[in-house]
Amino acid sequence: MFRHTMLFLGYELGNVRRNPVWPLFGILQPVLYLLLFAPLLTTTTKGGTLIEALQMFTPGTMMMIALFGSMFAGFTMINETRNGVLERLAVSQAWRPAIILGRVIKDMLVLVLQALLVMGVAVLMGLRLSLATVLLMLLLMAATGLFAASVSYGLALAVRDEGGMSQIVQFFALPLTLLAGMLLPVSLGPAWMQTAAKFNPLYYSVEAGRSLFAGRLSDGTIPVAFGLFIVLGTLALVWSVRSLRKLAG
Repeated sequence: MFRHTMLFLGYELGNVRRNPVWPLFGILQPVLYLLLFAPLLTTTTKGGTLIEALQMFTPGTMMMIALFGSMFAGFTMINETRNGVLERLAVSQAWRPAIILGRVIKDMLVLVLQALLVMGVAVLMGLRLSLATVLLMLLLMAATGLFAASVSYGLALAVRDEGGMSQIVQFFALPLTLLAGMLLPVSLGPAWMQTAAKFNPLYYSVEAGRSLFAGRLSDGTIPVAFGLFIVLGTLALVWSVRSLRKLAG
């Protein structure tokens, strides 16, 4: 099992190494938001400083990567399904979950590297982060990536059409972004929006990230976010693996 997973992971990482444009392009929008939008938020913080704005806004930009990067990961799988590549892999001697696991782990690793780059930009802008905060935030990003990538692959195997999947992802992207408080904290919105945000998993990861960046490592939002995304990520992963088995008949 482990050997098969590592083989598929190595293959996927090789594809990223040969074509690194998409991962690099994936961080362009969050970095631009960080550079151009975060300074405008100083009036929304208590002290009115850029540091406070970065503490509030940087976790949201990092979750943008998870949403707009990992959720589109399944498009490559649709093409492989159409060409019959995935079916041949599914009926081979390879351990079937490894086909999904290798891709998901690759997406988690890419997401962690992208998160490091975004945090590096925030540090250059003046944000100060402890080692514990950085490590916990990277683990949270990995857990979020587990969920987002698994959902993307499961959706790709269910829809098997780029146009249909694109419409579904884009339909949910905007409300998920706003109700997670990625751009502005949900606490600034009306009561109905704050209630609706509680049903958005990304809301908990953004709030946990803000607690970490503010140095509140014992805040209750952190274990809630980790527990939620580990459970949801596992369920989504099981769903995508089962969808692959159905593809193989």
